[in-house]
Parts: sequence; structure tokens; C-alpha cells
Amino acid sequence: MELDILFEDEFCICVNKPNDMLIHHAKLSRSVKQELSLLQLIFNKKSLKVYPVHRLDRRTSGVVLLAKNTAFVSKFQTLFTENSIQKTYFGVVRGFAPTEKIIDSPVKGRDSTVYKEALTEMKTLQTVTLQIPVKPYETSRYSLVALHPKTGRMHQLRVHMTKISHPLIGDGKYGDKNHDDMFLANFGYSYLFLHAGKLEFKHPFTSEIISLKGSFPEDWIDLFNRFSWENPLQ
Repeated sequence: MELDILFEDEFCICVNKPNDMLIHHAKLSRSVKQELSLLQLIFNKKSLKVYPVHRLDRRTSGVVLLAKNTAFVSKFQTLFTENSIQKTYFGVVRGFAPTEKIIDSPVKGRDSTVYKEALTEMKTLQTVTLQIPVKPYETSRYSLVALHPKTGRMHQLRVHMTKISHPLIGDGKYGDKNHDDMFLANFGYSYLFLHAGKLEFKHPFTSEIISLKGSFPEDWIDLFNRFSWENPLQ
């Protein structure tokens, strides 16, 4: 498997994570699969041990920032905690989403008991109506949305889109099984359609403005062609 490096210097490396790949294996997992993680892929390709600054779900593709030394991690993480890093995700959702919307709704934390404040800005980029029935309707409608999370809660974007009744396609936990089944049956798509497409920040060590774009996976490109949608990263 190839490693798509978007940026690298002595302090960090930014890569475009493939879909369906863990960033790293859970240390306490009793059933760790013999599968390649992102950290292993980087080590295999560059003999480099790196340290994640933030996380993407296994099934979310896109830009990931990793530090080259544990001593560098906290300064990069400050970009996220102080909301001084610009993140743009792209998603394909059920229905015609609002043109623009601010979703201000608490999301459960990692312990699944305590709710924490969460804020997402959403903008609809393109829509499509397909002559393919999905119960209870004779047609099916979808939107391509840009999502800007202003907080970093676990599964925030997935939860927020479901809360406004426009779940992400391919989201087995929060999504709509009928639409997911249609995508699989008609197009062969089984992945979550959520992609971390852009990351922009001021480098905490060099003060350089870093602006990155991570290209879409193949399924996304195929979908753009099928739906006659423009690629928002081009």
C-alpha cells in the first residue's frame, strides 16, 4: 500500500489516511486483527515512529497530522484545543440538507455517559435526485456537504448529521440502513462517506502557514462522476 504524504518537516508529517484503516491498534484489545495500521504503514515506508496529534475514525479517510517526537505533540495539540486549526470535512448525506446550518448540540464523550458541548458548521455544496426507490419513497435524494467542526468530540460529525435527519451514507452506527443498502446494491459502495479533506494551521515551531488537501478515495471519485458532482478539492 502506498503512503500519501502531504507535508513533512523535522517536526511533523501529514498524510492522507485511507478509508477503513486504524490509526493505531488499541493496546488493551484482546482481539487485535493482523491488519496494517497507519502508524505501521508510516514505519514500514519511512522507518519512522510517529505520534498522532488527533484522531480519525477507522472508516473516515483524509488528512492526519502526526508529530515526529513526543516532545512536539503538546504544541500541535494546542492548535486543536484552542481552535486555531481549520478543518474541513466532506460528507454525503441522505436527503436535501439545509443550504447552511450551525449545529449546536451536545455529544456524548468517550465514556458514553457525559454529554459535552459540540458545534459544527455545515454547508450544502451539491444535491442529486436518483430514480432509485428507497422505502418509503419512489426516488432517493442526497447532498454533498462541507462540515467544519468547531469542537472535537468523538463521532461529532456523524452524530450531528443524524440529529438534523441527514445521516451520513455508510454510517452503520448512526445512519440509515435502507440508504446504505441501496448504495451497496446499486453502486458497490460500502464505506462511510466522510472525508477529512482540508487542514490549515500556523506551524507552532516555524510559524509557516500550512494548507493541506487530501484527495478523495476512489469510491468518492466514482460517485462524483455518477452524480455529475464537481470535486470540491479541485
